[in-house]
Amino acid sequence: MYVTEELLAAAARRWGEPRRLELEFAITPRERGVIHSTSQPDRAHDVTFFIEHDGRFAVIAKPFFPPGVWRAPSGGLLPGEDIETGAKREALEETGLEIELRHYLLRIEARFTLDGEIEPWRTQVFLTRAASGDLAPRDTREIRAARWATREEIQGPIRAALLATGYPLFRYRVALTDATFERMDEVAAAR
Repeated sequence: MYVTEELLAAAARRWGEPRRLELEFAITPRERGVIHSTSQPDRAHDVTFFIEHDGRFAVIAKPFFPPGVWRAPSGGLLPGEDIETGAKREALEETGLEIELRHYLLRIEARFTLDGEIEPWRTQVFLTRAASGDLAPRDTREIRAARWATREEIQGPIRAALLATGYPLFRYRVALTDATFERMDEVAAAR
């Protein structure tokens, strides 16, 4: 596993203690294939970043996403890569933006189940800010498009489009996003 307890503890010291969540979703055989096809050997994690700029957030669409489906960018660390370096690399690839990590919001332990088998997955969620660059994906093989969306769009029509697909992995992204905005509100209220 590329994301170690030492990396997570260092992230919590630097960007704040995240809320911990455990989620479970039964997935389809097609979704298991998606998990396996996008994973490097021994990789069962992603770092998701909510990139804020002027009250809006960057969202991405992959080539296979149905119309109207967008989500926060995310990606995996490379072996030996720290969280900040990996998040910045992935953000640049997926959005064309250089980012600054601002707050460690969520530490999610997910279990995706199919036919009695478990696919464990860990997601670390960060609030980040766009530091420079233009919103334009650099890895156009993986990312079809990127755009800015308001919180209202993300929690309204984008959320509805994700749920309308019926896919459990998109339901996972909805649960992750709902928890992220709730945690953002808690962090803002504590300041």
